Amino acid sequence: MKNRPTTYEELKESITRSYPELSKQLQRIARFALEKPNDLALGTVAAVAAASGVQPSAMIRFANALGFKGFSEMQQIFRNHLVSRSVSYRERIDQMRRHTTASGGTPTGVLHEVVNQAISVLGHLEETVHAADIKAAVQAISSAENVYVLAQRRAFPIACYMSYALNQLELRTHLLDGVGGMLREWARTISTNDVLIVASFRNYSPDVIDTAAACRQRGVPVIAMTDTPLSPLRPSANICFELGDDSDRPFRSLVSPMSLAQALVVSTGYYLTERQSTQTRARVRKEPN
Repeated sequence: MKNRPTTYEELKESITRSYPELSKQLQRIARFALEKPNDLALGTVAAVAAASGVQPSAMIRFANALGFKGFSEMQQIFRNHLVSRSVSYRERIDQMRRHTTASGGTPTGVLHEVVNQAISVLGHLEETVHAADIKAAVQAISSAENVYVLAQRRAFPIACYMSYALNQLELRTHLLDGVGGMLREWARTISTNDVLIVASFRNYSPDVIDTAAACRQRGVPVIAMTDTPLSPLRPSANICFELGDDSDRPFRSLVSPMSLAQALVVSTGYYLTERQSTQTRARVRKEPN
């Protein structure tokens, strides 16, 4: 039996690494585990199997494939992770959402529901985004000769905002909008001294996936915003922000990726200001009195 993961991060990595070799039935469980870890943490074998669309026996096989003796042993890691994330706060948000849904779909009720969902996803954003990844992304953006930003479909506003905001920081930033079918031609001009920022969520844009893969193959640094560790963007990304999957909602929220985009822009601004101040102080110390 393979060595079993002992932490949630190790378990996520193990699931992602094992995914291509799993049967289709076990892949369903893998997607459910990565997209809805709280549901897996709290559900029974039967409930999780039903939600994943598989037989309960498949849950045992899935746990065994990851090195666990049984489902309960694997589930304990999900439970430990849930406890560490302030369960009571999350439960309050879920209760607010259920009460709002009962409002009958009035405009005010819809507004409350949207607001409460936004609060929930922002809480999830803080829990899943690591400070080290933000720091690495900021340094890559700040040191690049050119910053290229690409997103399509519902993610397009993220690219528009980042292109505008980073230009305001006087960084040479280019929005790859693919007008005139020139996306591939523009992408070929991106060099290893530049950085490519991409965003794509299920259902993923083929142009974004292909462009990110082509750039990474040439050695271009790629920063990606996507949903889960199983996203086709992840293999192409030097830095990957996995924001969670909300594809089961009829209207998918942009609150989480837009908040992350703003955090990256503001953090880059702080970094550039501090770097300039450091350089100024160094020059002053070298100047003769």
